Amino acid sequence: MVSVALSLQEIGYAIKVYSLEDGPVRAVWKSLGVPVTILRNSYKAETAVDWLNYDGILVNSVGTKGIFSCLLQEPFKSLPVIWTIHERELALRSRQYISNGQIQLIDDWRQAFNRATVVVFPNYFLPMMYSVFDAGNYFVIPGSPDQAWESNSLKAVDNQDDLLVKMGYGRDDFVIAIVGSEFSYNGLWLEHAFVLQALLPLFSDFQSNNNSSSHLKVSILRGNSSSNYKVAVEAIALKLGYPKGTVEHNGIDGDVNRFLSISNLVIYGSFLEEQSFPEILIQAMCFGKPIIAPDLAMIKKYVDDRVNGFLFPKENIGVLTQVLFQAISNGKLSPLAQNVASIGKGPAKNLMVTETIEGYASLLANVLKFPSEVRPPKVVADIPTRLKDEWQWHLFDEIIDSRDFNRTAKTYSFIDETEEHMNHTNGESSDVGRSIDEAFSYTDWEEEKLIEMINARKKREDEELKDRTDQWHGTWEEVYRNAKRADRARNDLRERDDRELERTGQPLCIYEPYFGEGAWPFLHRNSLYRGIGLSTKGRRRGEDDVDAPSRLPLLSTHYYRDILGEFGAFFAIANRIDRIHKNAWIGFQSWRATARKASLSKIAESSLLDAIQTKKYGDALYFWVHMDKDPRNHTQQDFWSFCDSINAGNCRFAVSEALRRMYGIKHDLDSLPPMPMDGNTWSVMNSWAMPTRSFLEFIMFSRMFVDALDAQMYDEHHQSGHCYLSLHKDRHCYSRVLELLVNVWAYHSARRMVYINHESGLMQEKHKLKSRKGHMWINWFSYTTLKSMDGDLAEEFDTDHPTRRWLWPSTGEVFWQGLYEREQKLRHRQKEKRKQQSKDKIARIRKRSRQKIIGKYIKPPPEDRGNSSSTTSAATL
Repeated sequence: MVSVALSLQEIGYAIKVYSLEDGPVRAVWKSLGVPVTILRNSYKAETAVDWLNYDGILVNSVGTKGIFSCLLQEPFKSLPVIWTIHERELALRSRQYISNGQIQLIDDWRQAFNRATVVVFPNYFLPMMYSVFDAGNYFVIPGSPDQAWESNSLKAVDNQDDLLVKMGYGRDDFVIAIVGSEFSYNGLWLEHAFVLQALLPLFSDFQSNNNSSSHLKVSILRGNSSSNYKVAVEAIALKLGYPKGTVEHNGIDGDVNRFLSISNLVIYGSFLEEQSFPEILIQAMCFGKPIIAPDLAMIKKYVDDRVNGFLFPKENIGVLTQVLFQAISNGKLSPLAQNVASIGKGPAKNLMVTETIEGYASLLANVLKFPSEVRPPKVVADIPTRLKDEWQWHLFDEIIDSRDFNRTAKTYSFIDETEEHMNHTNGESSDVGRSIDEAFSYTDWEEEKLIEMINARKKREDEELKDRTDQWHGTWEEVYRNAKRADRARNDLRERDDRELERTGQPLCIYEPYFGEGAWPFLHRNSLYRGIGLSTKGRRRGEDDVDAPSRLPLLSTHYYRDILGEFGAFFAIANRIDRIHKNAWIGFQSWRATARKASLSKIAESSLLDAIQTKKYGDALYFWVHMDKDPRNHTQQDFWSFCDSINAGNCRFAVSEALRRMYGIKHDLDSLPPMPMDGNTWSVMNSWAMPTRSFLEFIMFSRMFVDALDAQMYDEHHQSGHCYLSLHKDRHCYSRVLELLVNVWAYHSARRMVYINHESGLMQEKHKLKSRKGHMWINWFSYTTLKSMDGDLAEEFDTDHPTRRWLWPSTGEVFWQGLYEREQKLRHRQKEKRKQQSKDKIARIRKRSRQKIIGKYIKPPPEDRGNSSSTTSAATL
């Protein structure tokens, strides 16, 4: 990665490194002038990094998978990610996951593989090992310094003679390793048999020179040590006449490097044409071993016969025997073979460096899409030759000698961590299910069912009795009135958190628009700030954030949510603002300003609140992120030049065309609202505050301006994704123009513009009103003009009901004086109608015919009641 980064720097790329832990390579990056940031290492790396600051991300190693938890969330989901994987351990583990039914582990890893734009492997065998995770985004860039690094590390640790004894060989044994392709194919065993047959004359020569016992040992490296191939190899050797124990099989799942280091000669025994140079031959050459290989196209490209290796024609296996006698003499390597091995060792350390460097540079050129203000990098051919000839070994001299630099062990540790995390999660869910089953036995469930049946029967009986009793029903007006009273009571009784209560009494509320969970770490959590989510799905849980799509349905459309960006939050807040915003002042702050450490400090917040309460500058625009410090403005351009640079050079045209459409000017508008370069600066990143009344005026202007932009760009952009404000397909299109729009409105509507230092809170008025005389287009931006235009649009929508596609009505309220008068008349008519209905009802009651009285009961006096009772008694007696 250091070698690739150094080459990329040479052709114009800027590099920054993030590492999950500190280590010795930090000094290497520092020597190249590359900044390094250490992130917290965990299974789910929740990092507070604004990845949108970068045009692409190069992720190295399986152990960095935790970073994908951030990159899987908005707003980072579309950022190009190139993931380089060298390790084999995960591919081997994936087979265990499948056999054990651990589908969640497979899905968890597959999610990361799917997120990567490109997954890069250093050879063509690894993609097949990782086929279970393949999402169609695999790519091979051959070449890696791994083999040379491992050989250097092994030689620094182990002694050659001790290794021979440990692996079961004698100190005088001559060991020949037969290696081959990592791919499995029909006929491989036959090719190994041909090689063993070619070795027979050499074996006979060893026997004639050594009367006691043979010191020639042949080992075939292939497959797993426990595979059936071992039996096949031994059977072939016995069939050819080799004594038992002379030819053995070793699996590549063992320590291949240690075995190659003790071998005297390495033979490549596969005749399959491959797309890259075999890595196992590179390992052998780095150990200083002479190699013998068939004259395959990819091998001939890097090996010259009898110079840095030996070649034999694959069609004539008999030549292999002659080559063996040239390489071995009197039971040892011949001087020619020793010279060949010595010459081949140097170039092997840097084999295929050019392919790797150019491969990554070409891949980045095809994957990355740069914004218009970025100077594109040079072409791949401009990479200096010195950087493509060898890896940057000299920068790692001290690290190579380090004994505790074990990347493989760290990879195993991370994979174990992931397994433990997933197993713990699954265990918790199964424990919950088990506890529920234990808590509720069959008897308990039967009792619960009986209770539910009794309650249902009682409820049904109560409802039937309720229908039989006389109930008083009021008028519809009383029903509506009671319902509204209940709604108000419910809203008043709603429990409010401390921040919401504190916010009610403040003069200012600053809204922080965000889209997705990736922005959560940059949002504030105090009463001065309030989040506004541009998507319902990605809102913070347990926070009093505003749901922008529910306030402005237009934002439920992906197209307009992307193209408006943070301006969509402005429209959502302004739509019926009195229902959500009760403060006299309103502000907005981009979460990216917080990520850039340009948000308001506590001191600056207090300074801003004091200025608002004391009315220090009156009706003013306060801003704290200015254009001069914007990373996109390296050359300190003026306002319109900067706008052009971030919009593919077409900002002036887009704004002038929008103003022409907006104001209904028939002829072409040659001039733009002047934004003089008077030594002052302008607001960027949508981080500012102003009076709520002024904000509504700004939104009134912005809605018409955005509608004009949409009218000229929608058709082409919606169909093809191309927008003339960007060099590539861009779903954000004119959002960068809208970012600067507040400056045009504030300057030409005669608002005071005050810059606040985000750290110290010191204030400085910019573009003072006296200096603006003769420059402002005051008539174009006055409230009277804008209100009249807004009313005309509302009247057209309300009366004509146009059927054309029209954005303006969807960005906020549609209101004009005629609509108010019509609603007032409608309310008056409804009131009169209710009065008339009431009078008619009373008249009907009075005119209702009444039935005549049939009879009347007269209560007898007390004395008569006594006589009647005594008479009854006597009669009874």
